[in-house]
Amino acid sequence: MKNLLFAICCATTLLCACKQDHITPSNGKKTETNAAAGGTLRVFDQILFYDGYAATVSEPVPEGVTRVNNSKYVKKLSKTQLESLGDVLQMKVTIKAACDNYDRIAYAALALVKKNAVYNDADAKHLEIGRFITPFMNKNKKPDEVPYLFSVNNVAAILKDPAINADYDIYFELSVFGVPYAANKEIAGCAGRNDTFFGTVDLISSTSGKTGTAPAVALQPLFFNQNINNYDNTDVAGKTVKSIMVNLAAEVKSARLYLITSNHGANSGGEEYSRRDHFIYFDNTQKLTYKPGGKSCEPYRPANTQGNGIYGSSPKTEAQWASFSNWCPGDAIPIRVIELGNLTAGNHTFKIEVPDAVFKDKQGYIPLSVYLQGEK
Repeated sequence: MKNLLFAICCATTLLCACKQDHITPSNGKKTETNAAAGGTLRVFDQILFYDGYAATVSEPVPEGVTRVNNSKYVKKLSKTQLESLGDVLQMKVTIKAACDNYDRIAYAALALVKKNAVYNDADAKHLEIGRFITPFMNKNKKPDEVPYLFSVNNVAAILKDPAINADYDIYFELSVFGVPYAANKEIAGCAGRNDTFFGTVDLISSTSGKTGTAPAVALQPLFFNQNINNYDNTDVAGKTVKSIMVNLAAEVKSARLYLITSNHGANSGGEEYSRRDHFIYFDNTQKLTYKPGGKSCEPYRPANTQGNGIYGSSPKTEAQWASFSNWCPGDAIPIRVIELGNLTAGNHTFKIEVPDAVFKDKQGYIPLSVYLQGEK
């Protein structure tokens, strides 16, 4: 993404790692670390991603990991691991540079699979729990990795819910879609390579000290990484609007929507460079208005070790960033939590509208993920 500006330049908090000139794929050995009554559970340990457009590679993967394709891995969380988690949860995703020097969209998710069934990506119920943008990174420069930290206490409730665990196996999902084509030519040591990024995921938990039985979780996925626009995925041609009916079998208390969107389209006049108002409705009542971006990307400049036309060679003011930036390479995308209160059983409707979105030349998209969570 951002191909146009990146071509012109040709191309936080950061964690440094030792230099790695040659990348060796995982050898299939078990590398996970379990949390014990809280602590850190390592789900993926420098799992290596490959060219998202190429045929799926056959390199070995660590024990328990399934390569869905070159840009996505899943791993089933064991009963012991789930029971070891506390009810206060942070998710840390660390991305390390390999042979993709562009900014890419990536996400972490849960996949709920019918108990004891073989994993099937199409049949799973997916919940996106964190989205982030990789920096423009040169693997030969420091820092060569960047961490993203998400506070996800609501996810801990899902992971530990007895009814959900009785009905489903819970898989953790990490997706980083990248390509190595520019780095093959521009980054020393990347000629002929098809690997893109390393990904590490840690679930860091503790206990809040609350006593008593936790409320049973009500959970309803609505959209998962659905690319909406105004030309081929919309409810109304020429407008950016998407809705869905939600049927609740029973009353849901303290209901909330967990919403993730980001705007993409790197062509001239593309949606990536135009900040738009977004409107969220539930049961035909407006619940939220927001405009992505509006903050300085300067804190993430150090992670962008590959020259690019987004950051340029000198710092920008906050006003300059706010004039075009929907998100920052090297930063996480916000998770927007929308309070709905108590909901009755029956049908409800969710709708998102971005009325000013243009999608010039029918290019660009807004990946939409949202799920409803509450108490039974």
